[in-house]
Amino acid sequence: MVRRPKREERNSATWGKRLSFVLLLVTAIAYGQGPGPSAQRPQVAVRAFAPDLTRWMNLRGTASNQTVKVIVQYKQAPKSSAMARVQNLGGRISNHLGLVNGAALAVPARSLAALANDPDVAFVSVDHPLQGMDDYTDSAMNASAAWSAGYDGTGIGVAVIDSGINDTHSDLWISGKSTSRVVYHQDFTGTATTQGNKQVWDLYGHGTHVAGIIGGNGNKSAGRLAGVAPKVNLIDLRVLDANGAGSDSMVIAAIQQAIALKSTYNIKVINLSLGRGIFVGYARDPLCQAVESAWKSGIVVVAAAGNFGRISVNGSNGYGTVAAPGNDPLVLTVGAMKSLGTYSRTDDQIASYSSKGPTTYDHVVKPDVVAPGNMVVSVDAHGSTLETEFPGNEVAGSHTSHDYFTLSGTSMATPAVAGGAALLLQQNPSLTPDQIKARLMKTASKTFPASTTAVDTTTGQTYTSYYDLFTVGAGYVDLAAALASNDLAPATVGSALSPSATYHSSTGTVTLSNGNGAIAPSSVVWGTSVVWGSSVVWGTNVSGSSVVWGTSVVWGSSVTSGFSVVWGASTDVAGSSVVWGSSLLDTNGAFSATDDEQ
Repeated sequence: MVRRPKREERNSATWGKRLSFVLLLVTAIAYGQGPGPSAQRPQVAVRAFAPDLTRWMNLRGTASNQTVKVIVQYKQAPKSSAMARVQNLGGRISNHLGLVNGAALAVPARSLAALANDPDVAFVSVDHPLQGMDDYTDSAMNASAAWSAGYDGTGIGVAVIDSGINDTHSDLWISGKSTSRVVYHQDFTGTATTQGNKQVWDLYGHGTHVAGIIGGNGNKSAGRLAGVAPKVNLIDLRVLDANGAGSDSMVIAAIQQAIALKSTYNIKVINLSLGRGIFVGYARDPLCQAVESAWKSGIVVVAAAGNFGRISVNGSNGYGTVAAPGNDPLVLTVGAMKSLGTYSRTDDQIASYSSKGPTTYDHVVKPDVVAPGNMVVSVDAHGSTLETEFPGNEVAGSHTSHDYFTLSGTSMATPAVAGGAALLLQQNPSLTPDQIKARLMKTASKTFPASTTAVDTTTGQTYTSYYDLFTVGAGYVDLAAALASNDLAPATVGSALSPSATYHSSTGTVTLSNGNGAIAPSSVVWGTSVVWGSSVVWGTNVSGSSVVWGTSVVWGSSVTSGFSVVWGASTDVAGSSVVWGSSLLDTNGAFSATDDEQ
């Protein structure tokens, strides 16, 4: 029997080392201590600045020579003259990000205001740091039905944007050969990709585990521990270093490269088992704009919801904690279920750490679906940081040591769905990203209990989860049902846009709105006049007052203190200062969103 990893292992397993407020906010902008706020210091308010950058400048001042890492988005593709102006301000260009009409820059703080006032600049945001977030999985996903029908991912390329993929493991080879199915490697971190004198692409261990969930063939376990699509080709785009750390600009550059390589390797799916806090609405976030560009290019983007569902600010019970870029309404965002150590999916439960919607700032309904993510066994990256720190996670069996490893989190649920998308695309290569998303959501199982409880085995704390659409989305992915379905949503980009939730203070009710400024509500598949209505996609519970809008959740008829956190009138209420603020830290400065349950 596999030992349950300790409480501290959850954050390391799925979102990198220890996620602290300093990591998510302060070190995103400054590397070192700065002066505290001063009553005499003039307050900075530049419309082109992201809110967290404005807050930092108000704290640190505008005369500092301290270097700040930012992403500048221009109104159109920046010309050489714009880059020359950056250099005249003392800025240094670290990466050209044509995907978002921008560039990653290192700029002296004293030059930020001048940069924002450049007439060609649209928006300046922090180049935020971000980090990474099996037999039971396949059974719960009904993957065997796909395999029996001959679908195994053959010919489909899946780009894994993560900590790298070590392809020396035979589970990632072509069956019966020593030829790797990892057909491309590229590093975007600028850090070491060697171990001793050997080339090792994954020094952290997260990306290899993710790749195994998508496309491991189970060679070392006689097929028992295979991934969902065991014959896919994998494209390795490394954005997390040996400690599981990366940045927005690295991920954007990797997405840009995935789009460029789309035809070469038939890249149909991007897997993003990583994330960070939300500091601005998705329409202005360069990371979200990058994933939208990939989606519009015809690539299904599957993103992790996050592992912060246990965070409760003023009684919010974990709502409003979905991470970026999973907050974008175009992409397919995945929450995590627990298999409870059985092959049957009938007893599976939501993992209490799985992040819940609606999203901060925009109140987008997320996650879109849920999939197995707890205690998932997949390919081990021998000698990696995770294996070294948590040797107890190695899986014993008839195979040799260092072959398989156990991790938990929405990072593990995400590749299960990415593999499932590859199977649907093998069945019908003409399906668009929106059609894939809509079909997976419509056919997802919607049979859940009203609520379940989980106990943290370390602290003894009990967590209660309610199965509303902000917790489980459209339901539990069922690949057999998805492959058997012939329903075809409109091919239009945005037809499967996740809806937004709107609170009406005059009536005390919450409604869902479909579409955005660029997409007509009538063209969205879960609108009132289209192929399938909300009662099908979201299940009968969508109007069940005792489950979705009931008093058990923060927007019910009994208004709690948590209500203002999710539905506050000020965008800052739903922003980083509350959901990702220092009040969420445990005594060691790390998030307490773990999944040590029983």
